[in-house]
Amino acid sequence: MLRLALYQPEIAANLGAAIRIASCFGVPLHVIEPCGFPWRHRDIGRVAMDYDASLKRHRDWECFEAEVPGRRVLLTTHADKPVDAVAFEDGDIILLGQESAGVPEHVHDRADERVRIPLAPSARSLNVSVAGAIALAEASRQLGLFR
Repeated sequence: MLRLALYQPEIAANLGAAIRIASCFGVPLHVIEPCGFPWRHRDIGRVAMDYDASLKRHRDWECFEAEVPGRRVLLTTHADKPVDAVAFEDGDIILLGQESAGVPEHVHDRADERVRIPLAPSARSLNVSVAGAIALAEASRQLGLFR
């Protein structure tokens, strides 16, 4: 089973969007804390609507790493490999960084794969939740899910 993980999200609405995305793709969502907002922030529910995902919170990166086995596929603007060039596997964790800073170097170094979503030359980056949906769609396509 694919999984989606958010590293220390800073914007509550993005967590709400990730909950909705994880629910629509039928994947568990892991949230690596601390978050930049309170867990009861109204934007989480406003964006997630009535969608419900299997959600697991992790106190920090070390707890996540110890508790969640699997290949970590990091989405990063610093990767050379496009997302469609990685061969996704059952059990992969699609890892998304903070909205403002991505992931720190020690997390970047622990990723098994580092991939980017090709963008127009003038674009800096996508919204983190949108990027997660694109990666989940590509992984699902490769693995033959939802045909």
